[in-house]
Amino acid sequence: MIAGLRGKPPQKRWFTAQTGDLRLRGWPGVWSGGSGRVWGGWGTAGGAWDRGGVPTAPIADPSPDLAPAQLPADGHVHSQFSYDTNTGDMVATCARAVELGLPVVAFTEHSDLTPFTFYAHEREHLYEPLRSLVPEGGGVVQAPPLDVQGYLASIERCRDQFPQLRILTGVELGEPHRFPTECADLVKAGGFERVLGSLHSLEARGGFAEVSALVHEDDPLGVVRAYLAELAELAGSTADFDVLAHVDFPVRYLPERAKPFSFEAVEAEYRVVLEALAGSGRALEVNTRLPLPSMIVRWWHESGGRAVTFGSDAHAPWRLANGFREAMAMVEAAGFRPARQAHEPWGRG
Repeated sequence: MIAGLRGKPPQKRWFTAQTGDLRLRGWPGVWSGGSGRVWGGWGTAGGAWDRGGVPTAPIADPSPDLAPAQLPADGHVHSQFSYDTNTGDMVATCARAVELGLPVVAFTEHSDLTPFTFYAHEREHLYEPLRSLVPEGGGVVQAPPLDVQGYLASIERCRDQFPQLRILTGVELGEPHRFPTECADLVKAGGFERVLGSLHSLEARGGFAEVSALVHEDDPLGVVRAYLAELAELAGSTADFDVLAHVDFPVRYLPERAKPFSFEAVEAEYRVVLEALAGSGRALEVNTRLPLPSMIVRWWHESGGRAVTFGSDAHAPWRLANGFREAMAMVEAAGFRPARQAHEPWGRG
């Protein structure tokens, strides 16, 4: 059963692990039936890139020929409250949303509890503000905690300043299956309306290491397979999140020797992830940081997946809703249909 988005009014839980229900807070009725996160310049190609891994020059309007009502929510957006960007700006992002005719935006700021180990030579590949977190000789990095109260106050100011825009609170939980209690406490304290679950690291180096670094150190295909194995654990866990984010995360950072990447080579692994996710009742995010291959969304539909959200993973205002036009067409071709309201995930046709 799929009901309303974690939103107001009313305030409801979205995913309930005990019952397997996907309750989208704020939705009336029930459905039936069927990053931006960057530690550095790994795998980037062409042009200058800033701390959030986005181009430093504005890009074209992603959906110039779409009427506002046709655009879905951008459910994965970062602002100055995410520690891995200095180009995030909540007010400017809201202004950009209004300019694009985007009706809904969810600010899903990072909360990462996993400590990452970086080698000294990797520090030069990191952009500020991340580089300053890594000791000059390398070492373990612990991300700063999310300023929940400051974030929520900024959300309220933006809601007052942009009454024509629906602004959802949110959080991107890194590896919530490793820290279920801490993450559940954060979600409860923040009352977030959109909760993403994501995987950025793998067990390595006597602790954990960023996937963006590991694909350059080890066999890239082996890293992707290891990533998908743990992603399946996350997808099927009872951790408190609603949407599985950027399932193609390692591919962003692949070295040239591993390109082009064949998703067919890991189809079996992806299907395990998607079947676990479908069984949990959660939604799949179509992250447009890179064009998500249509086959993954098709596999999601074949696995019984019931809901899809869209997320630009923007770490700067000009990346908002990037690639949405193409993603919407691809998702519809895979068998999903637009929701009744823009803040709702798309469902099975």
